[in-house]
Amino acid sequence: MFFDCHSRQLLNCLFSGYRNVNRFHYHRGKSKHLLLSRLFQPMNLREDRVVGVGRSNELTCKSQQLMIQAGLIHPANPGCFYYLPYTVRALEKLIRVIDEEMESIGSQKVNMPSLSTAELWKISERWQVMGKELFRLKDRHGMDYCLSPTHEEAVTHLIASYGSLSYKQLPVMLYQITRKFRDEPKPRFGLLRGREFYMKDMYTFDVSEEAAKETYNIVCESYSRIFDRLGLRFVKVEADTGSIGGKMSHEFQIPANIGEDRILVCLACRFAANVEKMESGGTDCPQCKGKLTETKGIEVGHTFYLGTKYSHVFKASYHNAENKPVTAEMGCFGLGVTRILAASVEILSTEDDIRWPSLLAPYQVCIVPPKRGSKEDVTEGLSESLYDTLVDAAPQLRGEVILDDRSHLTVGKRLKDAKRLGYPYVIIAGKRILEDPPVFEVCCQNVGDTLFLTQEGVVDILRDVQTV
Repeated sequence: MFFDCHSRQLLNCLFSGYRNVNRFHYHRGKSKHLLLSRLFQPMNLREDRVVGVGRSNELTCKSQQLMIQAGLIHPANPGCFYYLPYTVRALEKLIRVIDEEMESIGSQKVNMPSLSTAELWKISERWQVMGKELFRLKDRHGMDYCLSPTHEEAVTHLIASYGSLSYKQLPVMLYQITRKFRDEPKPRFGLLRGREFYMKDMYTFDVSEEAAKETYNIVCESYSRIFDRLGLRFVKVEADTGSIGGKMSHEFQIPANIGEDRILVCLACRFAANVEKMESGGTDCPQCKGKLTETKGIEVGHTFYLGTKYSHVFKASYHNAENKPVTAEMGCFGLGVTRILAASVEILSTEDDIRWPSLLAPYQVCIVPPKRGSKEDVTEGLSESLYDTLVDAAPQLRGEVILDDRSHLTVGKRLKDAKRLGYPYVIIAGKRILEDPPVFEVCCQNVGDTLFLTQEGVVDILRDVQTV
């Protein structure tokens, strides 16, 4: 089998954490502890040898650099990445948060094909409007298709294909979380602007404009709750409807220096708008006439009141109380799932170490036992005992605690790795475990505190840690 130099370098890094730990392989599958040595996780990466990346200037933002260097993602081709296990865990946690909020407002989850026929897009007249952004292809019969960047056509066709709904069945709210595809001319910033990404898109069907706007506000409130739960500061701004179309649109922006959107915010009344929306409106707030301040933001969500733009052409209707067909009013609501993940790393992390929103951390706790052969190593089984006590006392931490069993490495080296990977809590069996009772060093990384606690103290502070 042929491996190029990048592939060999990646494999060397991926399995560097497995060296000198053969004694753990003997117990493969029998340990009740999650062991770091067994994870498919690149270790020991240095800034001058990030696998899959050539020139250092290709690392264009902090989140991209940290996620590649820590082995969370690996470049595949321009704008596309392998998501490695830590990232998949964080992604699945984010999806659970979104699912909970969508279910709370009565939305139902579906899954629509990524491969869409050109005919659907021609009906909406977007086959040409979308231009080069669409990934287009032909099947063996010469039929035109695209890889969908969004699903307005598909979902409206789905609703229309069932005939007219009853007004009693509305509103209908359907959402999905799937891979999307856009032929970005200049993919950059890692997961912030790619050609293949995860997006949550939701589509609503209502009986009237008034009802559709009420649904619109309910969904926007649920989006706000998602960002509040993640502890991410966001701004909801008025926006242009763009190629999606419709009568009203808002973006959810996370303020960040590398953001590609320019947003205007009024500090007096909290009005906010995208610069594109305000180009003809000057710099005065349209609500209170105060001055607007410009900042940059990362767009992580976008909502649209569509009216009948799609339902009219696809004949998606419902029967009213007089049993007459009426065209449904629609809304469209998107969240950039992988973009939220990368944006959170971008704004919360230090220059050297990843920090996650607490709910999204791949693992909540990392326990670092003593170095093999050190004087602290005489306390055999102490770290494993703490592990067992933690998951017994706090059942929500099952599957959330990992033991860094690479005891051939120094505690300092493993602590550096733990900081880079962003565990909210790192528990170190250091010099003070020789005391009576043993005392652990607890690094609370999200708040920057270090505590020295007995086993009972450790359990007390972690007993109420929230997980998704």
